[in-house]
Amino acid sequence: MVLQRDGHRGQTLLTVFTCDDVGYLRSESGVAALAAVAEFELSDTTLIADIAAVRRSFGERAPVLVETTRLRRRAADKLGELGDVSRWLFTDEALQQSTAARVALHRARRLAGRVVHDATCSIGTEPAALHGVAELVIGSDIDPVRLAMARHNLGPTTALCRADALHPVTRDAAVIVDPARRSGGRRRFSPADYRPALGPLLQAYRGRDLAVKCSPGIDFDELGRLGFDGEIEVTSYGGSVREACLWSGALAGVRRRASVLDRDEQITSADSDDCPVGPAGRWIVDPDGAVVRAGLVRHYGARHGLWQLDPDIAYLSGDRLPPGVRGFEVLEQLAFDERRLRQSLTALDCGAAEILVRGVQVDPDALRRRLRLRGGAALSVVIARIGRSGAKSASHAVAYVCRPSR
Repeated sequence: MVLQRDGHRGQTLLTVFTCDDVGYLRSESGVAALAAVAEFELSDTTLIADIAAVRRSFGERAPVLVETTRLRRRAADKLGELGDVSRWLFTDEALQQSTAARVALHRARRLAGRVVHDATCSIGTEPAALHGVAELVIGSDIDPVRLAMARHNLGPTTALCRADALHPVTRDAAVIVDPARRSGGRRRFSPADYRPALGPLLQAYRGRDLAVKCSPGIDFDELGRLGFDGEIEVTSYGGSVREACLWSGALAGVRRRASVLDRDEQITSADSDDCPVGPAGRWIVDPDGAVVRAGLVRHYGARHGLWQLDPDIAYLSGDRLPPGVRGFEVLEQLAFDERRLRQSLTALDCGAAEILVRGVQVDPDALRRRLRLRGGAALSVVIARIGRSGAKSASHAVAYVCRPSR
């Protein structure tokens, strides 16, 4: 067992699971051992001492017992909406890559009533979301350890087999594929580095009803070069963009879709994009990241009666906020200049400034330090370049000093 420091999760364990480990964890003695280990705190401050105590009781089984207990605790927030995951088995990498429950359930609704084959089922997140929604769920994976974990997690209701996703083993089923985008804790950004690589994967299922989970930052132009001509859905949840899902065949509905799960809202390329450009009104709105990433800012603005501050900048403005959306009430507008901005914020008794920037080379953290604010109010500053990008002489940076709606 090796400990390493993770900036987001504190100390993490590097434990390699085997099929023998999975068999032990599923056994009566393994279940009893996990119940005993669950009584330990296993926090960053107690971890070394707790591991030593577990090792004294369970010997060489200590690494998988401690790792499984900690992973189950982490999984509760991410996967809890799938049901009771407190008895599930995981590897660290499989849990990191697993789809958040809310996102998986959203995808499952689009597959309702279908026979669905998850060709990279891993530890079983997507099949669990599909249970009770799809007509039939089939799972396969090339990794025997993850497949063994999926058998434990999903029980007898899901048909599972070992198979390579690049060699289809079903016909007529809608297929889900989630290529691995992590290796040794590092992300893979190029579609050619996915496992399986995206190009061969799309070719293997050409003409099939297919859903492929990808990184939200994937190059949409590269998808076109790979021959993909279906729907790209960008999904956000919990205030962050989670994924881009590629829908092919009969599963594709539009060219682009932004799904904002926090507000249960969808914007599509089939919606009107009649969104004018004009000066700032009462409110400035920074659209959800899924809307921006999907290239549907104008469509979002048209739906909510907003307008663009600039045709090339993804800030919108309006006299009313869309329901449930955080906005910025404009108090003052000035040409961006640090001295003038400091004077404005000082006059408004600002002591804490949230700084949002688009189209201007400004480091928000460095600017905040230079402003040296000392007041008691918390305000927001929206800095944007206004003026068409093709007419540099007419473009200028503008700072909007605002009061956030929340």
